[in-house]
Amino acid sequence: MVEAIAYRYRTGIAWRDLPAAFGPWQTAWKWHRRMAGGGTWDRVHAALLARADATGNVDWSVSVDSTIARAHQHATNITRVTGGFVELQQSADRAA
Repeated sequence: MVEAIAYRYRTGIAWRDLPAAFGPWQTAWKWHRRMAGGGTWDRVHAALLARADATGNVDWSVSVDSTIARAHQHATNITRVTGGFVELQQSADRAA
């Protein structure tokens, strides 16, 4: 099951698209869900990180990017209530 879970994340496919060689996708998903909920993946990550750090295989330098990516107001998926009231960009004089 761990190999199926790793394959899914490595390839970026949907759970339903796991090859039949891994067995039913529902089984792999349930294992992943249980391991994530129980903190198993966190413990595995911590152990691997500690081992890599002990052998000097971790570079702790951090890169910070301050790029701002602006999007158009219609690029959001938030519903916008329109009609019946004065919107913020309009004045009350023009709304009447």
